[in-house]
Amino acid sequence: MYVFSFIAIMRQANFTELRSNLKEFLDQVIADSEPLLVSRPHNESVVVISLEEYNALKETEYIMRQPQLMESLEAAERDVEYGRTFAQGQDESVEEFLSRMACTE
Repeated sequence: MYVFSFIAIMRQANFTELRSNLKEFLDQVIADSEPLLVSRPHNESVVVISLEEYNALKETEYIMRQPQLMESLEAAERDVEYGRTFAQGQDESVEEFLSRMACTE
């Protein structure tokens, strides 16, 4: 069963279903990178996410709390938007690429 939340549509199970099929539910959360909403009595539901998803959320939260990082990311997005980027050539070594970039500064 799926339920719509304010973030996305996610898989849903009640506590009894989760307990009976714990391994399958957890494997699915990891394989699909999709959260699982576990419904409990009295509207005390919880969401199960993979460790990878949790770490990504915490990293995003950290970045968004750092004004300098956010400004740097926004500047980088503008650079990409306006074509102010450089690409490493297919046969170019990292050292050659960095050397070429040093000449453009």
